[in-house]
Amino acid sequence: MSDKNENPNVETESEEKVETEVEAQVETSEPEEVTQPEEESVDELTQLKALVTEWEDKYLRAHADFENSKRLLAKDKTTAVSYANESFANDILSVVDSFDSALAMIATTEVEEDSEVITKIKEGLDLTYAQLTKVLEKNGIKAVDCEGEMNPEFHQAIMQVESEEKETGEIVQVLQKGYTIKDRLLRPAMVSTAK
Repeated sequence: MSDKNENPNVETESEEKVETEVEAQVETSEPEEVTQPEEESVDELTQLKALVTEWEDKYLRAHADFENSKRLLAKDKTTAVSYANESFANDILSVVDSFDSALAMIATTEVEEDSEVITKIKEGLDLTYAQLTKVLEKNGIKAVDCEGEMNPEFHQAIMQVESEEKETGEIVQVLQKGYTIKDRLLRPAMVSTAK
């Protein structure tokens, strides 16, 4: 019987060992459970920060694109307003050409000293032409300068002629005036140049 008495003690000791091991496992497993949610929250926080950074970058890019588009639209609007009367200016240049021709013909016509009618017509044409020129200049339309050497950006050479007074490449005669509107060429000047 004494053997049996020893066995219950052994059983009690083994039960105590098992309980101690279970408690140890429970104690060690509890901190693991606590750290695991902390790691998940750190991972989630990192992901959220990355997402915020990504969206912030997208916002900044979209805002920059919007500002660039806004600036380009403003520039396009300014350009459109500045050159809105370009087609009208092209049409009015034929009227200016007619005035030039009329003034040139009157200048070459021999007028008697007593002919007040022709003199008055010439004065009227000169005044009207001066007024038209002022209106054109007020709207940014100016005649192209045709002095000196030919510039292919503003002049179109129609022919070359012999000239003792001009050097090769210089403008000898203006056949049709050229015009600019603001900084843009409206019509090149038709010229003849020296050979």
